[in-house]
Amino acid sequence: MSLEPGLYVAATPIGNLKDITLRVIETLRAADLILCEDTRVTGKLLSAHGIKTPMKAYHDHNAARVRPEVLERLERGERLCLVSDAGTPLISDPGYKLVRAVRDAGLSVFTLPGPSAMVAALSIAGAPTDRFLFAGFLPVRSGARRTELEGLKPVPATLVFYESGPRLAACLADMAEVLGPRKVAVARELTKIHEEVREGLPAELSAVYMAEGAPKGEIVVIVHPPAEDAPDAADAEAIIAQLLEDHSIKEAATIAAEQTGLPRKQMYDIALTIRKAR
Repeated sequence: MSLEPGLYVAATPIGNLKDITLRVIETLRAADLILCEDTRVTGKLLSAHGIKTPMKAYHDHNAARVRPEVLERLERGERLCLVSDAGTPLISDPGYKLVRAVRDAGLSVFTLPGPSAMVAALSIAGAPTDRFLFAGFLPVRSGARRTELEGLKPVPATLVFYESGPRLAACLADMAEVLGPRKVAVARELTKIHEEVREGLPAELSAVYMAEGAPKGEIVVIVHPPAEDAPDAADAEAIIAQLLEDHSIKEAATIAAEQTGLPRKQMYDIALTIRKAR
């Protein structure tokens, strides 16, 4: 196969090694060098397909040092292929800096599309896909995570996140608190033997993973968009004001959260404000 000089951004399998395109295989064979996150991981893929092209590590920790060398090789007319450990490079991955530098240098960049955990999960989750926002990994700490979720809450689209097993239950609990009872799908180990998709409300799923322990594998969390006719704070205030005639602040907040789908803490704060004003 004859390749034009340039950088080839190639998608690789997210689990099943057979999920690779013929074009990617041909390009990996014909390239002068393969840039990869971990040579051990990519080495297994190359071995499975009988590819012997040299590899070089390119990741967060050495990118600034290796990037000039990559540009020099491309300027000499070489054909380099960029891959990630799994899926499509640059998706929740810092490879964009290399692509930006190559394009700024007036050199060619080619895409070799293929697997992506985000797209794979969306295709089977049953959530609306006409409009979605991929937000990558949420912050590790709960406070920062809730702040980011507050900013994403009004977005009229399906939300897609990557998450780790140990943080999944806590993440879902924060989603329940901030986003309310919006339907969620947790997709795990896609294309592998233990592929699984669980659906439910975030509070319910959080309780399940708390009881079972942290799940293993790569995880994609998909949150359905907010209902178009969802009540706002003004509607909630009227509902709570009525409920406070016969219920305590805590009871009114709980009932209002169930009726409106808004976070219980928000309902509690509104109830507290109304009670203090009376």
